[in-house]
Amino acid sequence: MAEPQQPSNDDTAPSIPAISAVSSEPTKMATNDTPSGGPANGDQSDRKRDWDNRRGQKGRGRGGRGGRGGRGGRGGGSRNQNIYTMKFQHPTDRPRGGHELKTDRRAIHEAKRRRRDDDGHAVATAEDGEAKQSNMNIPFSAEEIAQEDRRPKRKVAVLIGYAGTGYKGMQINHHEKTIEGDLFAAFVAAGAIAKINADDPKKSSFVRCARTDKGVHAAGNVISLKLVIEEEDIIQKINEKLPEQIRVWGIQRTNNAFNCYQACDSRWYEYLLPSYSLLPPNPKSYLGRKVIEAAKEKGVYEDCLKAWGDVGNFWDEVEKNDIQPILDRLDAKTREEVMQMMQASEDGEVQPEDDGEDAMEVDEQPIDTTAVSAEASTEIPGGAPATKSKYQPSQAELVFREIKAAYIAAKRRYRVTPERVQQLQAALNMYTGTNNFHNYTIQKGFKDPSAKRHIRSFNVNPQSIQIRDTEWLSLKVHGQSFMMHQIRKMVAMAVLCVRCATPLDRMKESYGPKRISIPKAPGLGLLLERPVFESYSKKAKASFDKEPLDFTKYEAEIEEFKQKQIYNRIWDTEEKENSRDPKNPVPKALQEEEGDDDPEGGEG
Repeated sequence: MAEPQQPSNDDTAPSIPAISAVSSEPTKMATNDTPSGGPANGDQSDRKRDWDNRRGQKGRGRGGRGGRGGRGGRGGGSRNQNIYTMKFQHPTDRPRGGHELKTDRRAIHEAKRRRRDDDGHAVATAEDGEAKQSNMNIPFSAEEIAQEDRRPKRKVAVLIGYAGTGYKGMQINHHEKTIEGDLFAAFVAAGAIAKINADDPKKSSFVRCARTDKGVHAAGNVISLKLVIEEEDIIQKINEKLPEQIRVWGIQRTNNAFNCYQACDSRWYEYLLPSYSLLPPNPKSYLGRKVIEAAKEKGVYEDCLKAWGDVGNFWDEVEKNDIQPILDRLDAKTREEVMQMMQASEDGEVQPEDDGEDAMEVDEQPIDTTAVSAEASTEIPGGAPATKSKYQPSQAELVFREIKAAYIAAKRRYRVTPERVQQLQAALNMYTGTNNFHNYTIQKGFKDPSAKRHIRSFNVNPQSIQIRDTEWLSLKVHGQSFMMHQIRKMVAMAVLCVRCATPLDRMKESYGPKRISIPKAPGLGLLLERPVFESYSKKAKASFDKEPLDFTKYEAEIEEFKQKQIYNRIWDTEEKENSRDPKNPVPKALQEEEGDDDPEGGEG
C-alpha cells in the first residue's frame, strides 16, 4: 500500500515543483599512464588490462559496435552483468546518462529493508546460513505424508475477517507474521490442506481478493483456493487453530475456474474519524496562522469566519477555561519558560525531552507547581537504593505536558454539529464519478491512464459513535478499485477543506495536471468492509448451481467481531497514541499503507 514527500507538521498541502533530471559528466576514456621511459614491451598484465578496458569502452557508445558491451551497449561495457546487483565504485562507472534505473534503486532498497527488523537490527538471512523457517513451507516427513489418507480437494471461496494489529499485512511472506501465514498453517493443521501440499500455497491455487498492509483491518475479505472440505465441522476446526483476531466466516463451493481477485467487481472501505478532526486549526498554531494570513491576503477572511460559525469560539473557550488557569498558578520565571516552549512547539522547532514514557501519560491530579521538586531517595525492600532515572524533566516541562494534555482533553470533549457533518459530506461528494486521482497516490502522472478511478459513493454516517470521551464518525467509500494511499489521501483532503474553510474548487483542481502534495490520514482508522461479487453471484446460481458470494448471512457475527476485535483496537490505540495530533508522529506499526496486489500496486 520511491515514497512521496512527507507532509510537514503543519498539515499544509503545498504544491511540489517537478524535479528535473540531473545528468552526470560524460564518461572519460581510459588512458595509458605507463611512463614513457618504461620497457618497450611493457608489463604483459598491464597491457592485457588496458586492452580489456578499451574493449569495454566500446560498449558505452549509443551506436558503437559494442565490444563486450554488445552492439550499442549501454551497460557500461560489461557483459552478463545484473543491473540489480552491480556495485558502482565511481560515478563514471555508472550506465550512460548518469542515472540508475528506478528498478535498480528499488531493488537495492528492498534488499536492505528485508535484512532489518522494525528496530533496525540486522536479521539473519539465507546467505548467513541461519535463515528462519519459511511460513510458506510447512515440512512433513515422507512417512507422515504416506500415512495420510488422500482425499479430494474442491475449489472454494473462504470468507474471512481479521484485525491487522501485530501482523505485517495480509499477503503471505516467508519470514514475517502475516494473516495468510496463520490461515495457511490453520488449514494444514485442520486437515483442509493435505500434508503433501503443505510446502507451497501455490499447490492449492491460493489467491487473495484484496491485500491489506501492516496494521490494516478487514471485516470481510475473500481468498480462493482448493481445500478438503468433506468434514461438516471444518470451519470450526480451522477457527480453533486461529487466534481470536482472525475468523473464518464461511466456506462456499465455486466453479473450478473461480479466481476471487479477478471476479471482484468493487470494494467497500470504512474509515473511522474522530469528530474533533473537523475543528478549525488553533489560531496560535502554525497552520492556523497561515490559514488566517492567506484568507486575509485573498480577502476571504469573512467567508472563513462564516464557515467556522458553529465552532468559531472553540479555541477561545479552551484558552480561557483550560489553559489560562494552569498558567495563572505559575511564578513569572516558570511561566516565561512554558510560554517559550509552547511557542517553539507551535512553530515545530523543538519538543520537550522525553523521559522514556508516553507523554500522554500524565497524573490525574494537577501538578503542584508551587513546590520545589526535590530528589527523593527511595529504597527497594532489602536495603538496596533505587536507581535514579536517567532524565528528570524540569518543572516547566511538566507543566508543558499538562497543557498539552489539556488541549487534547478539550478536543475529545468536542461534539460535532450537523453543520460540520454537512460540510464534510459536501467535500466527500466531490469524489463521486470517474476522476484522475494521480495526486492521491504515488508514482503516477497525470497522463497515466491507470490514475483514473471510479468512485460510486463516499458517505459519512450522520449518526456518530460515542466511545469513552471521544466521538467518532464512520465514513464509507464504495469504488471499483483503489490505488496505494488513495483512500487515506481522500479522507485527508476532505477533512482539510472542512478544517481550513477551503473552497471545494481546490478538490477539482487536484484532478488536473498540477502536482499537489496531499498528506495521508493515519492508517489507524482504515478497514476493508467487504468486497463485492455482483457479476459472479448472478452467474453462480443460473450457470453453476452455486450460492451467491456475499457476506449477508454472516452480518451478526461480523458486527460483533468488528466491535470487539477491530473498533476497540482502533479506539484504544488512538487514546494511547493520539495519532491525529500533527505534532505526534504516526506510530511505526501504523505507518504502512493499505493496498491491493493488483499490477498497479493499488489498494484494491
